[in-house]
Amino acid sequence: MKSSVLKKVTLSVFGAVLAGSVFAATANAKDLIVYTAIEPEELSAFAKDFESKHPGVKVKFVRDSTGIMTAKLLAEGKNTQADIVWGLAATSLLLLKDTGILEPYAPKGVDKLDKKFVDSDNPPSWVGQRAWIASICVNTAEAKAKNLPIPKNWADLTKAVYKGHIVMPNPASSGTGFLDVSSWIQMWGEEKAWKFMDGLHDNIGIYTHSGSKPCKMAGKGEFPIGVSFAYKGAQLRAKGAPVLTVAPSEGVGWDVEAFGLVKGAKNAADAKKFADWSVTKEINVIYNKEYAVVAYPGVAKPVKYFPEGLLGKMIKNDFLWAAKNRKRILAEWKKRYDSKSAPKKK
Repeated sequence: MKSSVLKKVTLSVFGAVLAGSVFAATANAKDLIVYTAIEPEELSAFAKDFESKHPGVKVKFVRDSTGIMTAKLLAEGKNTQADIVWGLAATSLLLLKDTGILEPYAPKGVDKLDKKFVDSDNPPSWVGQRAWIASICVNTAEAKAKNLPIPKNWADLTKAVYKGHIVMPNPASSGTGFLDVSSWIQMWGEEKAWKFMDGLHDNIGIYTHSGSKPCKMAGKGEFPIGVSFAYKGAQLRAKGAPVLTVAPSEGVGWDVEAFGLVKGAKNAADAKKFADWSVTKEINVIYNKEYAVVAYPGVAKPVKYFPEGLLGKMIKNDFLWAAKNRKRILAEWKKRYDSKSAPKKK
């Protein structure tokens, strides 16, 4: 599996690997190197909180979208610069576990977390933090101006009225995009899911390489509709953007932001401190400021502007199935739809 991934790493991912190496070269040898896909605007607050509790440790984040970061880690393998992988999709952590990149570790207090958020092995190779949930972001002002109805379900997005008005993440570079595609297949089966995606593709304006970007583009009015995730839609609405976050009636895919220690990490001791900090009730309260579902039971409170009934629409997601079928699903998706993907960064 690892060798096949290495052979197929794209030039853009290779560039990301080089960028990570340059970053590591400028970092102090004692810095804690954290690879992450968490939204960039959140990272400084997390680093500040951790460093206030561990003043001898300096956190250095290397950040990119889930798919790009996953490919980067698989390409680097055991030579990765990372000490800990933090805030990456659970499906990606399962791939890293399978390729031997992760070091099993049970953070202090992990037994207090909801078991659905923790790897079943003892000690676990990965631990979940919070869940992000697929949704549709609609710019209500643009929809009204273009006389577009507000979509109520996934099937609505295949209607001719939406042609050219939808933007969605590329599942090869975005964890949000992959959870969309894998969840549609899990909900409807292969034949119906690909038929749906054929119809959706006809209406897509562009596939982005970021899960949050479709919602951001909708918020700016660049496209009326963005397939994204609930947190970003609620955040934009709270900031005043005319964004309505819709939870499609058929059900919504979701994944877990998770972390795992890197085997042979240079700063393994500090990585364990970071892992212990990551499962505390206090940090789960911070997770809940933006996300409605977190790993620590009893912590989560409703998040303003999340769509009603969203939690009840979360499908029964088989992370292991998604991880094992990821390569096959992405190959099929690229063959069918990659022609509308945005150019990749170089």
